[in-house]
Parts: sequence; structure tokens; C-alpha cells
Amino acid sequence: MRPSSLSIGFLLSLGLLGSCQMHKTPPSTAPIATPTTAGPLWQSAAYSVYPDSLVQGAHTARALSRTELTSDYRSPANEFQSPQISFKFSLNGKDNEMPIGQDHVFMAVPKADATGLETPLIVFGQQYHDQTPVPANTYLAPNTALKIRLDLRPLLAAFQKQGFYQLYTGQKLYKDDFKHVFVAGNTAPLSWDFDNLINKPQLELKDPDGDGIYETTISLNAHSDTKTTASSWKQSLDVSEFPQLTSDYPLLDALYNLSLEEAKRAVEPDGTFRTGQEWAGVWTRDISYSIILSQALLQPEVAKTSLLRKVTPEGRIIQDTGTGGAYPCSTDRIIWATAAWEIYKATGDEAWLRQVYPIIKNSIEDDQQVAYDPATGLVRGESSFLDWREQTYPKWMQPVDIYQSETLGTNAAHFQGNQVLALMADQLGHADVAAQHRAVAARIKQGINQHLWLEDRGYYGQYLYGRSFLQLSPKAEALGEALTVLFGVAEEARARSIVARTPVMDYGIPCIYPQISGIPPYHNNAVWPFVQSYWGLAAAQVGNETAFLESLMAVARPAALFLTNKENFVASNGDFAGTQINSSNMLWSLSGSLGLVYKGLFGMDFQADHLTFRPFVPQALQGTRKLTGFKYRQAVLNVEMLGYGRTIRSITLDGQPLPNATISATLTGSHAIRIELANEAPAAAPQNKLPHHVAPMTPAVAYANGRLTWAPVEGAKAYQVLRNGQFAGRTTTPEFAVPTPVAYTEYQVLAVDAQGFESYASEPLPVGAAAHRRTYELETVTGKSKKPYKGYTGTGFVEISTTQNHTLTTRVEVPETGLYAIDFRYTNGNGPINTSNKCAIRTLRLGQQRLGTVVLPQRGVEEWSDWGFSNPIIVRLEKGPHPLTLAYDAADRNMNGEVNQAMLDYMRLTRIK
Repeated sequence: MRPSSLSIGFLLSLGLLGSCQMHKTPPSTAPIATPTTAGPLWQSAAYSVYPDSLVQGAHTARALSRTELTSDYRSPANEFQSPQISFKFSLNGKDNEMPIGQDHVFMAVPKADATGLETPLIVFGQQYHDQTPVPANTYLAPNTALKIRLDLRPLLAAFQKQGFYQLYTGQKLYKDDFKHVFVAGNTAPLSWDFDNLINKPQLELKDPDGDGIYETTISLNAHSDTKTTASSWKQSLDVSEFPQLTSDYPLLDALYNLSLEEAKRAVEPDGTFRTGQEWAGVWTRDISYSIILSQALLQPEVAKTSLLRKVTPEGRIIQDTGTGGAYPCSTDRIIWATAAWEIYKATGDEAWLRQVYPIIKNSIEDDQQVAYDPATGLVRGESSFLDWREQTYPKWMQPVDIYQSETLGTNAAHFQGNQVLALMADQLGHADVAAQHRAVAARIKQGINQHLWLEDRGYYGQYLYGRSFLQLSPKAEALGEALTVLFGVAEEARARSIVARTPVMDYGIPCIYPQISGIPPYHNNAVWPFVQSYWGLAAAQVGNETAFLESLMAVARPAALFLTNKENFVASNGDFAGTQINSSNMLWSLSGSLGLVYKGLFGMDFQADHLTFRPFVPQALQGTRKLTGFKYRQAVLNVEMLGYGRTIRSITLDGQPLPNATISATLTGSHAIRIELANEAPAAAPQNKLPHHVAPMTPAVAYANGRLTWAPVEGAKAYQVLRNGQFAGRTTTPEFAVPTPVAYTEYQVLAVDAQGFESYASEPLPVGAAAHRRTYELETVTGKSKKPYKGYTGTGFVEISTTQNHTLTTRVEVPETGLYAIDFRYTNGNGPINTSNKCAIRTLRLGQQRLGTVVLPQRGVEEWSDWGFSNPIIVRLEKGPHPLTLAYDAADRNMNGEVNQAMLDYMRLTRIK
């Protein structure tokens, strides 16, 4: 996750228009005479691509030359916005006013006799719904000022009377923990991104006169939010040190040169990569994915410096700040290893290999203790790069639930990280380490294929999630799907199926599919060009020409229209305005554009001791293309490639046949390579093109008197009930009778729409848990804390930190032999839920036996009376007394290093089987 302290100027308003009608040919006022009457190279219902231009509805981008582009694109984001505003109030930046799906609604249409727009005085927690219908052909006027008024007197009275206010969830908000009240909503500058409301001062309501009435005035559809991009680009930097591309397609050549120039702009004076025009600093995942795509080839020294900037003093890879305090809620730092290996393959630098090898080895060894799940063979932690909690997870999932989840992309990264460590160990003569980590990689691969594969859909599911019992989310996750193909997790038949059957949309492959209801575009309902590039390379690897060609076009379209490599755009309409945050000159986007040329079209496959050419040129892009001045170790290659297809008819090095299309890493000097393709199209392969679709909302389930009940979910045609993560029944009404439990039981409900798409499963609801649970107050084990926090049970709570209570041992009495879940009630007020790096970590032991890692994520800035539960450690225990020890071990060091602190209330011991 990027820093949450961004200027509000970088936040973009929601794009509301769908795709425009295409034009068959560019306008007659085109500035160059190159004819396009021969028809487009590629076209869809959304846009068309010609050799020199791209047309999307009324907008045209054109290459005036290979170093100059024009575009008349203008975002439609501010046109035809509905005046119906939905919103909620938020205490301390959390979604805690009313249940999911229950919002306030206001019609922002000025009345003739009114001087301004103002909501009625809304009492916190009491829904206001303006019943005024949306007038025909009426849209939200520009610069609509709206005063929002909130009555917080019931909350303040509760503070005065009992010291806390009980939220609809049953959670108690204590007076000392009340910091802010915000408004969240559906129309910019409102946003449903609760975690980042703290960074939008205009959305905070204030009570300057202390009467309990809080207010703020916001400007809707502001003129300043109108989104435009540059109308022209002309190369202004010298990029001659980079490989030069020429082909029969001026537009694609110009976009290549645009990406080269932006790659040069992306280097800071200190020799590190800048993540994007609006993103200063070095970010582990951003630079790693960029280096893998192309920067190891183009700028290896900058790549080295950048990677080394992301190493702790103890020699571990730094996990970027993120959910619940970063590591181990997020564990995708291991992609750094693949980037480091890519640099070695490109340069052959043995000193580099020796330098990075121990860093990767130490990091994986820590991860094995903290995040690897021996039961599934998978790795825990947030989906790689998808690091905004509400964008890709159900709202009920707390950071600790995200740690407990086992995700596709992150597991693919860990599989490859172990493969890379084994390869490095081979090069450095550590055969035992190589064998060990090949075995680890094999277990992860087996776990992915056993637990995440969706046989009926032909691709992998998004993640395993839940609490004591996990189930698989069937959403497609684009980056993870691509990585399983590229890294070899998916064998040949599955790899082809993934590319053919994973859902894609008119403007590209969305990060997830289907989309989540009520969440604005960013990772939800968005295409990220770097993900599209990985998807394109996966398509090339399996020989799917349809998917590869469309990926090339889906990366070219936004760069051509926006005249920069944007970070992301809205999947449903292709517009850069409308995602929560965006940036120009984005490192991984431009790296993907270049990588599609080097590794896709020219098929450069780099290995430790050679470079092999495996080109793939779609028939629509046939012709002659040259790549000159390409530096490969001590050689400079000038490559000419003719024809189309992926079968090489002939390949020569300096006029002599080149066996196996392979160049030795020992080659030196300047050389000419000529590739003639066989002009044979590969066997036809499909794509799974689907329209924009939003899955039903997640139900909120209650239990009473033998029945599960929930509010009807809009669009749901049926509901599935899960018992302990397994199918228990189906109903078309929002209720379900359940038997009186004789053992510990968790229930969840999913809503299913008419197209068969499912919502996320509801929060696990234990039924009859008390009969199977024992609690142990930890203040009876050691001295209780003197801190003034509230909301604990018993007589107090215990503080753990880097200096206090390194070990806590509790003797428990296990009533019967069985499977138990052990967790801890805790609080951690060292940071917000969505960023920073102060997640507390501890190791749980039974005597000397290590049982697992207890993760205690941040729960809010200085919110020390907000209590929750750690992840459950699932373990088989024998009947009788046992000592359970919570310890601070070396592997429990977090990314902050100094602050590793939490307050513990009690330990729970729950028999689940």
C-alpha cells in the first residue's frame, strides 16, 4: 500500500460512463496522410487500433512519427453523474455506523426556493432515505455544495453516562478512543474507502461550538475534478543508450519510445527507481515486478540499488507498509527474490548473486516459521499487490483474517522464491540448500493445485479464507493466474485452460472478477497495465494468440490515449479518472509495455548461462521489426525479425545458423541476429470475454432459536449455507433452520445471483461455542499493566513488547483429546488498520514444541480500548494439563524492529473437533 498521506489532489473522481461506440476509421482531419482504409489491426466493441492510430468512440490517438504522439482524449468522469448521493458516517475511519448495505440517501438537486443544499439533521445510526425519485434527464450539477449535518448527541450522552457507546456490531467505542467522525459515500470527493478517510480533511465533520451537532460542507462534481491529459507527446530525452525498436507499426513504435523516455525519468538522483510520477520512494513489490518485466535488462544497476534499499539492517527483505502493520499480514516481499535472480540472469554478476543469496535465504527461513501453513502446504498473507483491504476482501475480514488467508498470487510468488533460492544455491555450490528449497517449492505447488484449483471453471480461485475453517473464494485473480502460468505452477493443460477461461473484459483483464458491490474502482473494477502485461506474457507462453494480441492492445490503448503509462484505469469504461488513486509515468506500467516487446514479441528467455529466443508475433502484427543496441552481458545484439507466428523457420548469428536459437552467456562484442518466422498461426484458442458484473453483497447473518436469519440481499436469487466451511444447504428465503449443535459449529451464508455468481461468505458465526470453550485471564500469569485502557475482562490485562513479558506461560486443562483453536483477545493501538509496520508477532509453544505464530495486527491509531482476537492456532491436544507459552522469538521481529507491542486480555481454548 502506498502512504496514506497523499495530497487529496491525487484522488480521482468516479468515472461513470460505459464504453463508447467505435469509429471504423479516424477522422478526416488526421494530421498525417498515412491511409487507414485497409482496416484496423485489431478492433473490439470498445476501440480499434490501426498502424498509426487508435480510435475509441470520439477520441483518437495518433503517431505523427515514432517519437511524437497526439491525443484528443477527455475523461467523461464528470458528465451525467446521478444526483442521488449515498453515504454513511464513520467513527475513527471505520465502517461502523450501520450494517453493510444500509446507507443514507440524499437527492442533491437544488430546490427553487432554497439558498443551498443541506441534509436534514441525521442521528448517527438512524437511516435517512430521501424518497424523492431521480428526475428524468437530471444530473449532478458542477460544483454542487452540500452541507452534511450529523447529530452525535446520543453517542456523547452514552460517553457521559457509561464511558462508552455500543456500536451496531456490539463493539464498544470508549470515550478516550473517539478521535474523528467522517462521512463516506459514493460520489467524489466522497469515497467508500473507509481506511483512507483520515487523509481527506474535507470529509471530517467538526463541532466547533460543542453542541453535539457535527457538520462539513463538500463540493460535489467540482470543476477542478475534470480530468484531462496531455494533448501531445514528443520525445525530449536522449534514450539512445536503450535498445531501439522499428517496425511497420508507427503507433506501437512511438509507444515503445514513450515508455523508454518514462523509464529514464523514473530514475531518481540517488540511483533508485521512482515508483511513479506521484509516488516517491522505493516500494518492494513495485520495483520487483518492474525489474522482472524489463528493468533488469534495461537498467540493471538502478535495479540493484533499488532492491538493496529494501533490505533491513539484519539482512531481510523489507515488506512494504500495509494491512494491519504490514508483515506478516502481508507476505509478498518474496517477489524481491525473483527480481534479484532476473538481474543475475541478465548480467551474470557473481558478486551480486553472493550478495543477495543470504538475504533471500534468511527471509524465506523467517517466512517458513511465521507464515507457512503445514496443513495445506500454502503460505499465509494478503494477495500480492492487492493491498487495499476493502478492495479485494469482504468487509468483515480484519487484518488478522487476511493474515490467516492463503492467496493465489502470494503463493505463486513464494513458490518461485524457493525455486530461485534453489537455483542460486546450485550456482554457489550449496546442494543441500538447493534440494531443501526445491522440496519446499514442490509443497507449495502441490498446495496451490490441491486447494485453489476450480475444476468447473478452469482456473484458480482467489484465496482460502475464514477463521477456524477455510473455504475457497471462486473469484478470478488476474496477477495470480498469470504467475501460476509463467512460473510453472500450472502444468501445460491447466496453463492453457487458465488463459482461455479466466474472465477478461473489453478494456482488459480486471484485477478480480466479478467485482465487489459498493467498492469504488482501484483494485476492484480496475485494470492495471502491469498485470495486463504479465497476463500477455502468460498468453504468449501457452501460444494463445487471441489473448496475447488483445493484451498488447490493452496495454497500448491507455498509453496512447492518455500519453503516459498510467497506474490503472476503470475496467468497466476504460477511463483513468474514477479510480481511487492514479499516477502517470508509472514504473511497473511502463516496464510491462517494454517487457511485452522483449519477452513477448521477441521471446527473449533469459537463463543463468544463456539467452534463448522464443518469439511470438500475432498474424495481425506481421512484418519486419528490428531491435538494435540490445545489451546482453558483454555483447550487443542487433535483432531483425520477419514474419509472424511462434515457429522459427531460420535463425542466424552473424549469418551463421544459431543452434536451438540460443546464445551463450559468454558471447562478447556486437552481433547481428536474423529471425525468420514460419508464417504459421498457432491453433485457435479462445478468451473468456465477459461484461462488467458486480457480485451480490455479503450477507450479515444472525442466529436465534435454531434459525439463521439475514436481510435480503439485492439481486440474490438464492443463498448457500456453509457449516464449518462445507456446503450445508440452499434456500431462496433469508432464513435457514439449523440443528442444535452437539459440537462446535460455525455457519456462513453466501448470496447467489441469477448468473450464478456468489457473494463472499458472511462472517463466520459460531453457534453453541460457549460449551466448547475455556478462557484463561492472563493477568493471573504475570503482573497486570497499569495503563488506563478500558474494555478488558477480569481484573486487568498484560502488556507485551520488546522489553516486557518476552514469555508468558499459562497452564491449561484440556478436557478431552481433540482438535483445538487457541487464540488471544488483544489490542494494538500502534497504528491504523491499513498501513504502517507495527504488527505484533509472537510464537506459541506447547512445552518445547512450536505450535505456530500468533499475529496481533494494529487496530487503530491510539485506539487501545478496541479489542479483538488474534488468528487461531489449530492444534491437536491430548486430555490433561499442558503448559502453553507465548514467546518473543528472533523470527517474530516485525518490519518496525523497535515497536512490537500489544495488550493481552485473555487466551481462549476452543475445541472445534
